[in-house]
Amino acid sequence: MSGLQRTCLTLIVLGGINWGLIGFFQFDLIAAIFGGTYTALARIIYGIVGLCALYSLTLLFKPSEELEHRRETETH
Repeated sequence: MSGLQRTCLTLIVLGGINWGLIGFFQFDLIAAIFGGTYTALARIIYGIVGLCALYSLTLLFKPSEELEHRRETETH
């Protein structure tokens, strides 16, 4: 897994935790840290998390490296 993929997955997990906090406690951690939901910095963070989620969709369609390795060793 590449560094970009790990970074995106980390941000997606943090975004999921933030949504959990919103759902269970009505507390938006990103808004609390960056001064409100509609501040420029908070919107940038939300946008980056969204872009990471879109990028990570490619992981659903990429065969796992372990599976590829198994196929290579079985055919040789």
